[in-house]
Amino acid sequence: MGRIDFETALKLYDADFFDLGDEADAVRKQLHGKKTYFNINRHINPTNVCKDVCKFCAYSASRKNPNQYTMSHDEILKIVEEIDKKGAKEVHIVSAHNPNTGLEWYLEIFKKIKQAYPHIHIKALTAAEVNFLAKEYNKSYDEILDLMIENGVDSMPGGGAEIFDEKVRNYICKGKVSSDEWFEIHRKWHERGKKSNVTMLFGHVEKREHRIDHMMRIRDLQDETGGFNCFIPLVYQMENNYLSVKEPITANEILRTFAISRLVLDNVPNLKAYWVTSTVNLALVAQEFGANDLDGTIQKESINSAAGAKSANGIELEEFVGLIKDSGFIPVERDSLYNELKVW
Repeated sequence: MGRIDFETALKLYDADFFDLGDEADAVRKQLHGKKTYFNINRHINPTNVCKDVCKFCAYSASRKNPNQYTMSHDEILKIVEEIDKKGAKEVHIVSAHNPNTGLEWYLEIFKKIKQAYPHIHIKALTAAEVNFLAKEYNKSYDEILDLMIENGVDSMPGGGAEIFDEKVRNYICKGKVSSDEWFEIHRKWHERGKKSNVTMLFGHVEKREHRIDHMMRIRDLQDETGGFNCFIPLVYQMENNYLSVKEPITANEILRTFAISRLVLDNVPNLKAYWVTSTVNLALVAQEFGANDLDGTIQKESINSAAGAKSANGIELEEFVGLIKDSGFIPVERDSLYNELKVW
């Protein structure tokens, strides 16, 4: 079968549900067999003070959340010390766009973590944060990215992608990094020999064609750089935000989107069912619709849980492994770059 074009991809939404799942599952098996990857990780969200006002966000303290906070470096290091004892291999640091903390505040904490825990992979700063810091401190993207690497950042998360269509973007997150800027930042990161992920926020005001367009743009950059580790479709969370979406997206539509993304993104090796936004149960089913990664134990998560996701305290490792086994797949602990560490 040749490469799937836009029109064909869009028609897949009307294909038989189980046939579509079988097609995506065949691709998954070809790439990964019955292995499902996860890592032992911890999300740290150091501040919720944000100069941007994205309509879908329930985390930012500038809107419906009056409880502002900014963590000290000592607080962050204490968390890293605790997760190191629990065997965590990755710390995932993503925040709001806080104009008060300063570029040095970010760079110093990365450096402190890397010096104290050189074996822990630092995944930090979305392209939206890089764009914010570049504009706030009058620096180029190149300068910010080089400073990140110098201070210990190992890879970039895929956040800030939302939906790449600019009309939708203008409505849901006006003023945030544009789609072209997002791609420019990730292209430059890949050119430095570094890896990143890419997300897609769906189930809000976007249409199916916007999702397909989003996937096509990812595929184009991946053809060019090969720098994306993983595609992560994020299910929009409905609570505490300004989009006022009346009905939640159906499980059927979510699973179709997973399957189609597995078929369209033939050059992105991993498809993650991020259980934080999809629910654990649906993430487990997504393994049959092309997904080969369930993220990780997480331990604590603030951004999606603020909008209603049941993710505030993560999942215990033994439970996580058991869920994957019980669903008929092989749990494989990985590092942040998808090297296999342990087959459970």
